[in-house]
Amino acid sequence: MIYTITLNPAIDLVIVTKKLEPKVVNRTERFELQPNGKGVNVSFILKKLNIDSIATGIGGGFTLDYVTSGLEDSGIKANFYKVDEPTRVNVFTNVIDQNTEYKEVNPGPIISQAVQEKFLNYLDSNVHKNDMIVISGSFSRGIEPNFLVKIAQIAEKNAVKLVIDCSYLAVLDTLRFHPFLLKPNDDELATFFNYHGEMTQEKIIELAQRLIRLGCQNVLVSLGAQGAALVNENTVLYANAPKIKLVNSACAGDTMLGTFIGLLSKGKSAKEALKTAVAAGSDTASRLGLTNFELDELLPQITIREGKTE
Repeated sequence: MIYTITLNPAIDLVIVTKKLEPKVVNRTERFELQPNGKGVNVSFILKKLNIDSIATGIGGGFTLDYVTSGLEDSGIKANFYKVDEPTRVNVFTNVIDQNTEYKEVNPGPIISQAVQEKFLNYLDSNVHKNDMIVISGSFSRGIEPNFLVKIAQIAEKNAVKLVIDCSYLAVLDTLRFHPFLLKPNDDELATFFNYHGEMTQEKIIELAQRLIRLGCQNVLVSLGAQGAALVNENTVLYANAPKIKLVNSACAGDTMLGTFIGLLSKGKSAKEALKTAVAAGSDTASRLGLTNFELDELLPQITIREGKTE
């Protein structure tokens, strides 16, 4: 079983408007409400690939009810620990005449130590050998970054594959537990190693390979409009991104991650999984909702190139 963990779920309000002007009523073209959170999105993507998962984490209030209802309506089992303070609502506004996107992301509720311990006990009691834990995104207030280490310890103890998509420096403290996959973007990768220079392809691969030497098994680097790179002990693969018109970038990385691990679990090769993952992530970025996996126009634009391993 795949367990996706979202410790700061959200409702995303995605707005498309012709213009955005101050101190006037801006009439929008359309909007969409989406149950969200990075792990939640991974579960949605896995379901689209006919792969079961359990979406879990911590949230609160009537807004969490909207998130869990959206999961369950899609046939995804949801098991979130709940607090009184509501889960956040984020706003993403696409302004047509500016050809740009505004992102307003709110903090989450305050989570007590007692609720955090209940969640860890649940995870430790339910995961089994060869399961996968996918923890993604930021944490609600009260949850410290070293919570990642506690989850990594549970994964190692139970022989579970661990996938991490978080920007906290505590990610580096999990490497001694040999996570199956990390998914940083290029900025996060630079931050991990306090690097402030240009992130060339060579530097991206160098830093990803440092993560491998420190204990990670695979590193999937999302590069936005430049595509993605996959690095492990034996492989360096690059995938360019297809040309799209950006509508909403909020869920593209989650789509890529969910598609990649989902296809690997189905026995696809790393090259095929990477190519489809980049296409699916790009498709999500070109629409209000998640990809529908109709990728025939995007896949031919993507080429997988092999690089050199050290």
